[in-house]
Amino acid sequence: MTPDSSSDSVNDPLFDSGHRIFSNKDLLKTGHVPEADRIVGRDEEISKLAKRLNGAVHGYSPENVMIYGKTGTGKSLVSRHVCERAQNATGEDVDIGVAYIDCAEDDTETQAVSSLAAKLNDESVTDISVPHTGLSTSKYYKLLWKTLDTQFDSAIIILDEVDLMDDDSVLMKLSRAEEAGKIDCSIGVLAISNKIQYVNNLNERVKSSFQHKELFFKPYDANQLREIMLNRQDAFQDGVLSEDVIPLAAAFAAQEHGDARRAIDILRHAGEVAYEDDAEKVREEHVRQAQQHAEKDRFRELVNGAPTQAKAALLALTELTINSADDAFLTSRVYDQYEQICTHLDVDTLSVRRFRDIVKEQAFLGVVEIEKINKGSAGGIHLQNRLIEDPQVVRETILEDTRMQDWAAE
Repeated sequence: MTPDSSSDSVNDPLFDSGHRIFSNKDLLKTGHVPEADRIVGRDEEISKLAKRLNGAVHGYSPENVMIYGKTGTGKSLVSRHVCERAQNATGEDVDIGVAYIDCAEDDTETQAVSSLAAKLNDESVTDISVPHTGLSTSKYYKLLWKTLDTQFDSAIIILDEVDLMDDDSVLMKLSRAEEAGKIDCSIGVLAISNKIQYVNNLNERVKSSFQHKELFFKPYDANQLREIMLNRQDAFQDGVLSEDVIPLAAAFAAQEHGDARRAIDILRHAGEVAYEDDAEKVREEHVRQAQQHAEKDRFRELVNGAPTQAKAALLALTELTINSADDAFLTSRVYDQYEQICTHLDVDTLSVRRFRDIVKEQAFLGVVEIEKINKGSAGGIHLQNRLIEDPQVVRETILEDTRMQDWAAE
């Protein structure tokens, strides 16, 4: 394209010469890591994580950390922020490598290790080439060990949504690499999950190798969410946000989940709705439309990455909710419905104990509400389960999985 043709396209009346609503939309991206003074309500978590990684700054082993929290509580943001500061805090004689892996994308051992090797490798320093595909898992590990030893004294590896990995071997091999004599470089792993049962389900060898500390992130409250969005309001043109936009978006996000990602999504969607409506300002009605859109996106993100068993458990509760006048059901009744679904789909039926664990995970994610009820000395204490999300939205989202569609075709 010539400069003249580029200039013509900017002045073409078909396109806006400047965005009417947004000035820097990148500030509202999910993966955007803001400056330190824009990070709200996470001073304590930043301090605790820094203490766990302090060893890396001085050239010895950082600790492994298991980080829990609901979606949008700042787990990934704080992890990346602290790692960046650790790199900047070292002296001239210490080099720290940092790599971030999204396990929703790199969900196999081979994919994760090849991505780690590629991200950490500086070919001009190591004289190593890391192909994206084509090598065995063991060869990718050898490239990773060589890359680490050639460049770094220590490395911090962030495994985000680690529960989506199809194998926990990566945790064990990274944790044991130095002890097993594979490398001289010290490795610390930050494993991030929104499933509180994740570590409990690891096999004993992995638990023994990982030897982790735990860090829990609480949901944000409405005031913190408001401050987070105020710190990003320069994503919009001056004066374009009505006074009630940020407080309303914060209230929506705080009311159900305390999810900063959702709050920012609502704010971004509100701006997009206003733009599509040719409005001069973003107003309350745009926020309300955006909230509905963001809710569907949030739930779709939660469910699409869930294993088949979790989808079957959710579908069981959803079917009961849709087809009954009640809105809450004893675990035994939900389990009976779950068994029918598993039989129909020809998948293994989990034990009642494992089924309860899955439902607890969904409660932790804010999809299900669990309540203890006492039926007296004869009846004992039972758990009652209620679907928080719109059952029709839940059903539609679960049935986007082709395997689950067999149930709907019954």
